[in-house]
Amino acid sequence: MQIGRIEGCTRVLGKSQGYLGVPIRDEVITCSVGGPETPAMTTAWLPTPDELAALQAGAPIHVRILGTSHPPIMVEVAAEPGV
Repeated sequence: MQIGRIEGCTRVLGKSQGYLGVPIRDEVITCSVGGPETPAMTTAWLPTPDELAALQAGAPIHVRILGTSHPPIMVEVAAEPGV
């Protein structure tokens, strides 16, 4: 997966730690557990052509979190470009 530049990016995480840096958009969402006004960070990821072919063939998406604990996450498909 390639790191995407999310529309409305508010900051970049990880660059000062030696990583490539992940552009994020700080948001407030309504969460079924956290309720309204739940802070969230959203990133964009773009599959390579090989990865897209693998996804179309039924391969799963793996999310790897560094460390030993993390907050809950959500994974979704965004709207198509231009929609």
